[in-house]
Amino acid sequence: MPMTSARVKVEAVRSHGARVDLIDVQTISREDRVAQIAAECPDVYVASAYDDPWVIAGNATLGAEILERCAEVETIVAPVGGGGLTSGLAMAVQDDNRKVSVIGAEPMAGNDASRSFKSGRLIANESESPTIADGARTRSLGKRNWEILHTQGGLTDVLEVSEEAICEAVRVLFLKVNLKVEPTGALALGAVMSHSERFMNGGLVCCVITGGNVDPLVYASILSGEK
Repeated sequence: MPMTSARVKVEAVRSHGARVDLIDVQTISREDRVAQIAAECPDVYVASAYDDPWVIAGNATLGAEILERCAEVETIVAPVGGGGLTSGLAMAVQDDNRKVSVIGAEPMAGNDASRSFKSGRLIANESESPTIADGARTRSLGKRNWEILHTQGGLTDVLEVSEEAICEAVRVLFLKVNLKVEPTGALALGAVMSHSERFMNGGLVCCVITGGNVDPLVYASILSGEK
């Protein structure tokens, strides 16, 4: 895990008995460090947090539930980092054969997915972005995810969200909906709030809210408006 990971996430991993290897991503990438560890343990299965068929299939079950429970949904907006979540949602929509748009919400500070879609080729950031949405600090979309989201047309668009809008979405979710959500989890709402003109046709929009693992001091500073 990056040394900049939220402490609450690091401790949660340790609480399950795992050994956490904290790395400086400016010195070595997560992928390279995982490859080093895997080389020491040749019998292990290396599961990407997003670019893995089982992870994508697992996320597809969320899409299936949304489609089952919300028959009138027209658009699903979800955070995008490596693309595992949005790939699963896109697969569910394609399997259901319905005209539902899947839109990715990405931090403006790490807009590799947005730039990739605009250029039509997979682009990686030179380094992990410093965005407060730590769950979306991946350098690029996964190759499997790119195939599903772009080549197969699974994703309609990628909307960039500023750091200010991410924090505002966190506050709105707390004050208006009584939900404690980490910055990455608030990306979808932040995208809808920042690009409201895209959602003015009256169609039903589903915002996927993911995760509440945020350090108390960081959360307090967001709610107080310091961030």
